[in-house]
Amino acid sequence: MTQQTNIKSKLSLFATGAVQVYFVAINTYFLSREFYLGVTFAAFMISMIWSHNIKKIAFGTWTDRVLYSLGATVGSLAGLATSKALTQLITQML
Repeated sequence: MTQQTNIKSKLSLFATGAVQVYFVAINTYFLSREFYLGVTFAAFMISMIWSHNIKKIAFGTWTDRVLYSLGATVGSLAGLATSKALTQLITQML
């Protein structure tokens, strides 16, 4: 594996963790507010991403797992901010 391919692979792993946990954070927020449409969408996205993701983590190295976890941390914070903003926007519209 070339160095450029390895870097792309690591960035992809980080991004996958970020995107998946982004939707987990959003789903948690929507669940706590009983926002059914949001929960439905977020739960579907979590499952779709996980179905593509499981093999990367299960057979990955320790570094792969750390990068995925760091991406998941970023995704969680971004998901909280997004879901809070969406909830406020929807509440104002109603």
